[in-house]
Amino acid sequence: MVARVLVVDDILVNVKLLEAKLSKEYFDVLAAAGGREALEIAETQSPDIMLLDVMMPEMDGFEVCRRIKANPNTMHIPVVMVTALSDQADRVRGLEAGADDFLTKPVNDVALFARVRSLVRLKMMTDELRMREQTSNSFGVIEAIDPKFLIGEGKILIVEEEHPVADQMSGYLEGENIVEVAEDDEHAIEIARRGHLDLCIISMSVEHFDPLRLCSTLRSLEETRQTPMLVLMEDTALEQERLVKAMELGVNDYIVRPVDENELIARCRTQIRRKHYEDRLRENYHASMALAVTDSLTGLYNRRYVEAHLDHLLAEGRSRGFRPVSFLMLDIDHFKVINDTYGHAVGDDILREFANRMRRGVRGVDMAARFGGEEFVVVMPDTDIEVAARVAERLREDIGEVPFIVGEPAGELSVTVSIGASQSIGPEEAAAKLLARADKALYDAKHGGRNQVVVDVGNRH
Repeated sequence: MVARVLVVDDILVNVKLLEAKLSKEYFDVLAAAGGREALEIAETQSPDIMLLDVMMPEMDGFEVCRRIKANPNTMHIPVVMVTALSDQADRVRGLEAGADDFLTKPVNDVALFARVRSLVRLKMMTDELRMREQTSNSFGVIEAIDPKFLIGEGKILIVEEEHPVADQMSGYLEGENIVEVAEDDEHAIEIARRGHLDLCIISMSVEHFDPLRLCSTLRSLEETRQTPMLVLMEDTALEQERLVKAMELGVNDYIVRPVDENELIARCRTQIRRKHYEDRLRENYHASMALAVTDSLTGLYNRRYVEAHLDHLLAEGRSRGFRPVSFLMLDIDHFKVINDTYGHAVGDDILREFANRMRRGVRGVDMAARFGGEEFVVVMPDTDIEVAARVAERLREDIGEVPFIVGEPAGELSVTVSIGASQSIGPEEAAAKLLARADKALYDAKHGGRNQVVVDVGNRH
């Protein structure tokens, strides 16, 4: 994962130290020596995350954070405050200013990198949703959402074996939320399967089940795949190691015992606001696209949307430094023969099931679409050609290994697919060029025997 990190600190030694550590972990590092410079860089260079010192002359970190979060162009940048301050009131003040985390120096490097990667992953998902919203806006079918006005009642699940702790946290949160408590993992999963949770708070100090296993299960369930998770932990080295693993599993935030009421409320508000915002983005997106830019037979996006979205995606890459976009073009082998032999009703069954397998076979950030007839495409943001080729091969196997169940007179049919893959070569490449190279690779796949993946060799510079 390539991410651009903005380090803000008025002490040059601190900047250089963090820059060296982050660069070693393959992050792209920007630096600012003060608040005003940080605001300018955030506006013009769109970092993926900001590590912000609090104690700076002229403009402190709290004010910088407030301005970042008040600006529509920068409000989606995650902010982690890194400071020597350790007072609880300062932590809450930072969170209320809009910070996503507040870390006290000296910072454990492993925990810091896990936090950065976690926040960047979340931002990538939100950026993709926002980009799709912008595409929808260009068609004039929806209005933009202001996340500042989306805080409201949330539905929270607390998973905690100790009744007094669970009761205490419930008391803190019930004033503006609906709270349910589960004592074990089975009860938690039962509640989660009902859906509509806005936040899960999970204790890491339980004895009768594995909290990390529960985090993994909740992240895999359809009902809670997008639900934020916050873990409750002890301030020990062992718990820090487990926190790193929790972040890798998709946990969004954490709070250290003993639980401070104001910090808990501030962290929960941040997560619920983000969840409500992302939910609204998805709802608006699906409602608008269903009207204008989806294929009525398969439910996938259509060619009109793909071309507009790809233009937005490449333009975004140009504004933020080059980030590769990969593109797959798929063509069902011998589809005309299927139509001519069994009729268009069977052909439609094939197209619908093909679309379903595509949905299951691509990643959450990828976009699958029907390009026309029996041609389909996948747009893969921030993805190099090697990863794209692996996804393409997996799709080819998923299509070819299990027969398609269709209507009479066929009953079931074996179907194969040919796939061409390409990757954007540089920031100035037009969408039409990227599509043309994928189309040429697809042509080679079909004329080379079909049922195979061909990668555009123009990307192998």
